[in-house]
Amino acid sequence: SILGEMPKGRLPVKTYAVDGSFRLRVYNFIKKHIAAGRQAYIVCPLVESSDGKSEKASAIEYYDRLVNGDFRDIPTGLLYGKLKQSEKEQVMSDFKAGKLKLLVSTTVIEVGIDVPNAVVILIENAEQFGLSQLHQLRGRVGRGSQQSYCILVTDAQNQEALSRMKVLCSTTDGFRVADEDLRLRGPGDFFGSRQHGLPELQ
Repeated sequence: SILGEMPKGRLPVKTYAVDGSFRLRVYNFIKKHIAAGRQAYIVCPLVESSDGKSEKASAIEYYDRLVNGDFRDIPTGLLYGKLKQSEKEQVMSDFKAGKLKLLVSTTVIEVGIDVPNAVVILIENAEQFGLSQLHQLRGRVGRGSQQSYCILVTDAQNQEALSRMKVLCSTTDGFRVADEDLRLRGPGDFFGSRQHGLPELQ
């Protein structure tokens, strides 16, 4: 797939950006796919460190809200950075084996995860991620022959965030995503805040 084409037999992932008012509809969309025998990922909201809450606490709270609410009847696993390696491996092997239908995760979904039966990924607070990271997260689905979906949930109004969502929704080509990432962030911003003294690339 050197030119950004899909591997044989795979369909491009359909990507949509919606605001928080669509969340219930997205949950129902996920449940419909699970009822049809598929699996899904939900990437937790990112924690703003200013509120003093840890990634772990916020991931557990979000997971509890889902398993006691909309996904109460669905076998669901939770992955976050501070989880012991052995526990992470257990959750992942249960998800791969199909014992878990939904995987709620912070951004620790490693690049190596390959579950062809997982066809939907919902990314909360999508505006807080860079383009390349969103593209990498999207790559967790679309690994089988089924049509897969990436749904970005954001209430952001700022132009830069909206531009990122637009790029993701319009292409699945990693080269184009990287190009746009560079254009939107400038060459000094790959590792966070834009460095001084570097020219803007045209």
